[in-house]
Amino acid sequence: MGDVELRRYPRVVPPKGLVVAWQSGTRRAVSYLGSIALGGLFVLTRQPAPVRSTVKVLMDLQFGEVRARAVVRRVSASRGMGIEFIAMTQEDRARLNKALQPMLAAR
Repeated sequence: MGDVELRRYPRVVPPKGLVVAWQSGTRRAVSYLGSIALGGLFVLTRQPAPVRSTVKVLMDLQFGEVRARAVVRRVSASRGMGIEFIAMTQEDRARLNKALQPMLAAR
């Protein structure tokens, strides 16, 4: 078998400088994104939240703000955390999808 990724949504490397504001418990931070998809993000941070922690995220994308609730699914020590979206309004999902289209087309 090869290295087949079983992802629901394709992920892309975001434009340089794209950041996400996030909060887990009382901890708040702003971090760069390592990857982005309709299903979640990889947040570059040296101090990731623990696996299974809930996280609130806010991204300011070209078509407006996107807010979501997410859960930490994977942690890479001193590198970052993979988070999966668990709640997002339809409007936020539409803005995220619209922002992702040019990135997906450029892959």
